[in-house]
Amino acid sequence: MIRVTCVVVGIVFLLPLAAGAQGAAAQGQKVYETQKCSLCHSVAGKGNAKGPLDGVGKKHSAADLKLWITQPAEMAKKQAATRKPLMKSFAALPPADVDALVVFLQSLSK
Repeated sequence: MIRVTCVVVGIVFLLPLAAGAQGAAAQGQKVYETQKCSLCHSVAGKGNAKGPLDGVGKKHSAADLKLWITQPAEMAKKQAATRKPLMKSFAALPPADVDALVVFLQSLSK
């Protein structure tokens, strides 16, 4: 009986969280498309092959991904990145868009 209760409670509380993450990832994908990130980056073979983002969620923390988006020059120095041209900053994006973009990029860890 306790196991059933735990499963039910887990479903009731975790499903909305998962749905929220999926919604944020979908919003982040829209930001990715709207900002034309595929001009410099690719996901699943679509976009510029010189900047693949597949698996980026495994390589970088959410905090680092946010810094790559908002402070790319500093992150390029920190990571000793040599790709040219340097990524432009998207610090002017609304914070909700930056956060959604980070969730989308984290979803690319698979």
